[in-house]
Amino acid sequence: MARPLKIVTLCTGNVARSVMLGYMLTTIAEATGADWKVRTAGTLVIEGKAMSARTRGALLSIEELGGHHYNAHRSNQLSGADVAWADVVLASEADHVNYVRANFARGAAVAVQLHQFVRYAPLDEPFPVQLEVVASLALEPELDVVDPAGGDDAMYVACANELWELAQVFATLVGEEPF
Repeated sequence: MARPLKIVTLCTGNVARSVMLGYMLTTIAEATGADWKVRTAGTLVIEGKAMSARTRGALLSIEELGGHHYNAHRSNQLSGADVAWADVVLASEADHVNYVRANFARGAAVAVQLHQFVRYAPLDEPFPVQLEVVASLALEPELDVVDPAGGDDAMYVACANELWELAQVFATLVGEEPF
């Protein structure tokens, strides 16, 4: 019997990008029957903060995400326990990957840029091989998912749409049974 894929989505404040991606991956797993467990975290967090109204609005703009209880989210600082638990830490930015690698012994093996994973993970390989290949690559800051913080509603919606596309490709690459 396969074990669940444990995913941590990571951004800076854990109130926008990682939150959106976390809800998106949860929705995909529920829709496809994939056994994924998802946590969200940030690298510079005010603990217990709710997502912004713009983040919530951006999530609601994507019809396929359905009716999650978005008000339940509270921000979480990435911890050693999160990294130890995770099979993969999907980071929004190269700087987030560097943060994980610098602060957690296991970070180099599990932290990757989301966009790099989607772009470079080898097709038709099991997840552990995909992760190993992508984790070995030089980081590419030009592939960062731009932080919408401080932007208008349109910037948040654009970020959500980018993340939704990346989440769907990630799901296709990894499949329902990654191990």
